[in-house]
Amino acid sequence: MRTIKLGFTLIELLVVIAIIAIITSIGVANLITAQKQARDSARREIISNVESAFEQYYAEFNVYPASGSQGAAFESGTAPSDPKGSTNPLTWNMSTVAYCVCATLETGVGNAGASATTTCNWTGTTHYCAQNKQ
Repeated sequence: MRTIKLGFTLIELLVVIAIIAIITSIGVANLITAQKQARDSARREIISNVESAFEQYYAEFNVYPASGSQGAAFESGTAPSDPKGSTNPLTWNMSTVAYCVCATLETGVGNAGASATTTCNWTGTTHYCAQNKQ
């Protein structure tokens, strides 16, 4: 007489659980990378918007907003902040004749180069910056 086995062996269950764990860890790693890239994209957009707002402010008032009052250039009255919040703030260096604003990217390479000026002197490869056009 033959007995019919129903169910899975312990080894089979452990193999399946190990495969699921590996696939999950790969998925989580890709998700984290995608989130970092999305925040970096948002940082680039914020820096671009800051540059546009400051140049429009300059066109209207013939000066840039003074240090500490960068919100004056924005319709909302407040300057934008980093997508990650206070753990990775934007870096402002401003006067009424020049400005430089930088964000630190989590992945990729920024646009801050070796040619530093008195206003924009961040040269790290992970900084994405905008400075005055005037």
